[in-house]
Amino acid sequence: MAKHDVTVDMPPRPLRREDVTFTIRSDGSVLGTLAISNGSVVWFPKGKTKGCKMGWQKFDQMMQESAVRIERR
Repeated sequence: MAKHDVTVDMPPRPLRREDVTFTIRSDGSVLGTLAISNGSVVWFPKGKTKGCKMGWQKFDQMMQESAVRIERR
């Protein structure tokens, strides 16, 4: 099973126009970068400069339809 590492680079102030960026690694190799902003979430696959952008409403719909429901708060 792959070991995943996630690091976050957060701005030192409340999130406004500047994204919060997560670098996602699998077994030490970068899979991609996830950028989260007030308006959307963007996935940048490794080595790509153009990302896959999705608004929050669409993200919510996708997660409810496709995600496995095992997490509890």
